[in-house]
Amino acid sequence: MKIGFIGLGNMAKAMIGGMLQKEMVKPEDIIGSAKTAATKEKMAKEYGILTKESNEAVAAEAEVLVLAVKPQFFSEVITQIKDSVKPETLIISIAAGKTLDWIEKAFDRPIKLVRCMPNTPALVGEGCTGVCVNAQVSEEEKAFSVKLMESFGKASVVPEHLMDAVGAVSGSSPAYVFMFIEAMADAAVAAGMPRVQAYEFAAQAVYGSAKLVLESGKHPGELKDMVCSPGGTTIQGVRVLEEKGMRGAVMDALTACVEKSKKL
Repeated sequence: MKIGFIGLGNMAKAMIGGMLQKEMVKPEDIIGSAKTAATKEKMAKEYGILTKESNEAVAAEAEVLVLAVKPQFFSEVITQIKDSVKPETLIISIAAGKTLDWIEKAFDRPIKLVRCMPNTPALVGEGCTGVCVNAQVSEEEKAFSVKLMESFGKASVVPEHLMDAVGAVSGSSPAYVFMFIEAMADAAVAAGMPRVQAYEFAAQAVYGSAKLVLESGKHPGELKDMVCSPGGTTIQGVRVLEEKGMRGAVMDALTACVEKSKKL
């Protein structure tokens, strides 16, 4: 099976790395195109994939075609490739805000279309991806798409009306988590801890806490209560975060992401 990538940026790199690590395909079964020759050369050298001179060449050869370009370039790219894509090709979009209906209309003909929303932790095999499909996609093709996304983390099928929420809670939220880690590390540095060590402690605390939520099955509030000893230090920190409106700020940030996604 030939899997083509139009765009070879960070998300394409994460997907290709995951597919090869899980041995879903061989390097020679992946073809790709990118804006610059330097990007193509780098990906070919690092992963052993084949690259093409044009987007049209990738679209013509691919049995599964991943559109891994930014949303603002979708119109241009689809105009280039729509006559080259075979009717049986499974098209996968990872663009925020571009709905199944929008993409179908851009192709101006029936296509097999999967819409996905991965996130940057996919770069280390810990991504979280929402998946939805159009009516042309078979159950087998849907299962393959989920398996493909699971090669670099977790993946779940969701109704399309939730994709903006997926983008907010998993696609954009790593940025906020990084800010949280940075802030905690700054506080540790202020308390005398070396910077490198502070980042390690803060990042591992977040990683371990997330793993505990996923593997324990306990409600996050219950896990929070387990840390807050009566009269202890943690509950004082919780009190300050509540006074500063942490929950409301996080909810407002994700709501802003949802609203922006709907306008893309």
